[in-house]
Amino acid sequence: MAPDRRGDEFPCGAADNAHRSFPLRLLMSTLPAPPLRNRIYEVLTGDDVDRVCLDIPEESCREQPRNFLLHVSALSSSKTADGLLDPKIVLAWLMGAIGAPTFMLGLLVPIREAGALLPQLVIAAAIRSMPIRKWVWAIGATVQGACMIGIALAALLLDGAPAGWAILALLVLLSLARSAGSIAHKDVLGKTIRKATRGTVAGSAGTLSAVLVLVFGVLLGTGVIERSIETIAAALVVGGALWIAAALLFASLAEAPGATEGGGNALAVAIRQFGLLREDAQLVRFIAVRCLLLATALAPPFIVTLGERESADAGTGTLGPFVIAAALATIASSYVWGRVSDVSSRRALIVAAGMGAACLVLAAAIGADLGVSFGVDADSMFALPALVFVATIADQGVKLGRTTHVVDMAGTTERGAYTALTNTIGGIAMLGAGVFGFVDQRFGAVTVLVLLAVMCVVAMRLAGGLEEVQRIAPVATGAVKR
Repeated sequence: MAPDRRGDEFPCGAADNAHRSFPLRLLMSTLPAPPLRNRIYEVLTGDDVDRVCLDIPEESCREQPRNFLLHVSALSSSKTADGLLDPKIVLAWLMGAIGAPTFMLGLLVPIREAGALLPQLVIAAAIRSMPIRKWVWAIGATVQGACMIGIALAALLLDGAPAGWAILALLVLLSLARSAGSIAHKDVLGKTIRKATRGTVAGSAGTLSAVLVLVFGVLLGTGVIERSIETIAAALVVGGALWIAAALLFASLAEAPGATEGGGNALAVAIRQFGLLREDAQLVRFIAVRCLLLATALAPPFIVTLGERESADAGTGTLGPFVIAAALATIASSYVWGRVSDVSSRRALIVAAGMGAACLVLAAAIGADLGVSFGVDADSMFALPALVFVATIADQGVKLGRTTHVVDMAGTTERGAYTALTNTIGGIAMLGAGVFGFVDQRFGAVTVLVLLAVMCVVAMRLAGGLEEVQRIAPVATGAVKR
């Protein structure tokens, strides 16, 4: 039997001030005064601060503007730090600059992505036993900040294989901390931010962080700051400081104690959570859509390789436009996708899948010298960066749509389990996606792009059968007015 997806019900009571007594009131004093804070909240969400809450506790309901801005501030800091660490660009360049063995470059993305997803099914059980879960994210953020600073020190003090192994080891630890944080964040988000505004949190943070990362990229690309090991190390130290700041902000959230059922033996709970696949057909469909839409995340590197046909050093010359295109796409789309996801995460996934499919078909046509048939000048220096721009917009829609969907589709007692299960299976799929590298080597990037386009088309069709989880069913109790 599928779990009840009506609005989550919580007992109403006085705010738990003990959980807000963290010695960060001084930091919180820098936030806007309540009237201005409420105004910012209403502008970003289109939500009335006096609106009735149906799915979060009373104390969290009263703290909506404050919690919303704290979430956005913490996520903006952490996402900016992520951008400064980007394994596909920053770490890959750094590994080459310090003389690390070439094979280590191929380990960066799998460690960063799969390492953050695969452990979640087991970790979720321990997190579930904690009535207050914001501390998990705060501690994880602090660990990630320390790891980024450690990577910077390894790059400055070591070289060659020792530096490479040190960076990989720190990246493993960073990914494990990220794994725990991912579960805790979605659970805390569901407890502290009401439906119809959760996607806006991620969208607003994504836009702000993308602007900051874009500024860094432009400064590097224009030579205002030198592209050197010392510069990148300094950027990583800044990223580490941003993670620590994010931890302090997140620890200041007003979070009510949550249910702790399901926090037993990790292996037993993991096996039980896999049993959810037998009970909930919608969950199975969502996981299938999520795995197929890895295509939008995998596509950009293969699009970039199409530009390497012109000259041996084309990748160096075109790197700047590709980085700028990706950052601009994030800036242009994150907030919009967040708002769309709050209305219908199902529709966001469908549109993002369709956009990804169209983009990949066009990229494959250009790779096969058929771009003229689509009215595209394949020799234009803007053609491929434009496709990366569209592919990144699609990927942002996928990320925000799936995050909002899994939070809204699960009831309070199953939210952590749903998150852990979908992320674990997604991590396994990410590891399996390594096969596309062999396909590229054997058959070329065009074949890969066609296969990824087919995945998007199938995902679009499956997403059409997902429920509209943003529809909140009326409940007899738990409706609270702020």
